[in-house]
This record gives sequence, C-alpha cells and structure tokens, in this order.
Amino acid sequence: MALALVGALGVVGCSSDDGPQVVVYNAQHEQLLEELAPKFEEATGIEVVLRNGSDSEMAAQLIQEGDASPADVFLTENSPAMAAVERAGLLAPLDAEATDPIPAQYRPDSGLWTGFVSRSTVLVYNPDLVAEDELPESLLDLAEPEWAGKVSFSPTGADFQAIVAAVLDLEGEEATRAWLEGLKANGTVYDGNNVVLEAVNSGEVATGIEYHYYWYRDQAESGENSDDSALHFFGDQDPGAFISVSGAAVLESAEHADEAQQFVAFLTGEAGQQALADSYALEYPLNPAVSLAPPVKPFADLEPPAVAISDLDGDKVVELLSDAGFVL
Repeated sequence: MALALVGALGVVGCSSDDGPQVVVYNAQHEQLLEELAPKFEEATGIEVVLRNGSDSEMAAQLIQEGDASPADVFLTENSPAMAAVERAGLLAPLDAEATDPIPAQYRPDSGLWTGFVSRSTVLVYNPDLVAEDELPESLLDLAEPEWAGKVSFSPTGADFQAIVAAVLDLEGEEATRAWLEGLKANGTVYDGNNVVLEAVNSGEVATGIEYHYYWYRDQAESGENSDDSALHFFGDQDPGAFISVSGAAVLESAEHADEAQQFVAFLTGEAGQQALADSYALEYPLNPAVSLAPPVKPFADLEPPAVAISDLDGDKVVELLSDAGFVL
C-alpha cells in the first residue's frame, strides 16, 4: 500500500540545484495551486515543486516517510488530514507572518498550521421538488423519516467526511451514529460532488449535501448543471453551516525551511489571498482583508459553528461511516 501511494502522487515542476526551491505536498485542488505557485515564484524567485494527491494519500505518505520526507510544506483540502499529521508530531511552528493574518478560529492554538482558504457546507436543492419554505432548519433534520428519498451526498470523498467530522465534534458520537443511520436510510449515494449537483439539478433527487463552490463554479462556467437548482445556507451555528478549512503547514524535517515559511506566509498574506480570490476556485479567503466578489454569498454573512479544527478525527469518521453501512 505504501508503494502504491508513492506511485499515485502527481509531480509538477522539476527539482533543480540552480536556485532556491520549496517542495509542496499538495492535497488542495491541483488547478488552484497551479495558479498560485507561479505568482509566488515571480515574487520571490523560489521554485515551487508540487506533488499532488488526495488528503488521505498525502497524510499517509507524510506519516510513512516521517523525518525522511522530502516535503517542506503540506497543504490540505480539509483539516482532518492536517490534524492527523499534526498528531504524528511532524509539523514545525509557523512564523507569525504566516499565522497573524488569519483569524484565530481558523488556525489551531498550537501554531503548527494555519487555515488559508475555506468552503461552506450547503444544501443544494431543486425548487421543483422542494419549496424553499420546506427546507430543513438543520442539517441533522435530513436523517428524519420525512426526508426519505429526498437527499443525496458523496460519502467517499474528503469533503463529506469533513462534514461528518464536524457533526461528531459538535454533537458527539451517539448523535452522529444516529444521524448517519438516518442518512443511510434516506439518502442516495453518488460518487463525487459534481455528480450530486447534476442529480439535483436534473430532478433526479430533491437535495444534496456539498460545499458552496460546486454550485457557484458551475454558474460561472455555464450554469448547465446548476440553473435549475438553488443553494440553501444553514445558519445559527448549525452543523450544516460548518466551514471546512484548508490547512498549510511546514514540516519539522523541511530541508528548505525558510522558503517553506515564506510560501505559507504568501498564501495567508494579502497578495496570495487576493490571487486566490481572483482564481477559478470561488473558495473563501480567510484573510479578512480579502473577499470574494458577488454573487458568492459574503463570508461575513455566514453563521458557522465553533469547531476545534485540530480535533476533527478523520479515522473515527471512517469507522462511523463503515459502521453505518457506507462502502468507502
């Protein structure tokens, strides 16, 4: 399995002894980093070598490699993978320049990593199948019998698993088990959040659990898979208003530690955050100095629950999903 993980990692950029560089194990969206990395290179003269993979692949790879890892920086799509690497003792303290721009609730007290971009949980729905005034007040309501056959999601992905991790943190294990059992009874499972969006938009299913940017990206591109659907944002600190944070960290074993600190500081600083806001991603910057343009719902208008982002337990979530009968 370990050797398979090595082979699965995509590599962008080439190692060079001619100048400074930073090796980034990237589990965020590859396209996003391919937009951001050249801007950092232009500003600093430091070459960025990207090794791309999923949250679970990259976290497992780092834990397997330990102090022998060639990685300088680790980026995640969701925070449970970062929390696993933090628990393994592989991260170095970040410089204040990297952490100070980000509000405290989006970085752990340890100072070992920081959030740099985020996504809001939403319920995408088809107005022909469910009226706006019939939408649930809470994400947890979707496990109730009245939602049988009316909800969909993609349990195999890191996105949904991060949402489950938030429910676990907020509601506890017993309530999370009951919620997952209800979803299993009520829901339609799809392989991928874009498939969930397409199914809701076409009227195949009434609602779907995912992150906000899938719908907004499709709207920005053509609207082909979103024009017949709409978004419902949960509020009042409900688990359904969970904001999933992408993390950035420097490895304790980093060969290029100074360059790594500079890279993370770029991601959290105003220039990097503006580049992120201007990208295709439509994910929320976390530096308050930068915001997404309309029509994306303003970050300041969201009402997320307070979640201990370093405590989100991905391993426990996989166990709970398996116990509930989901095939991962």
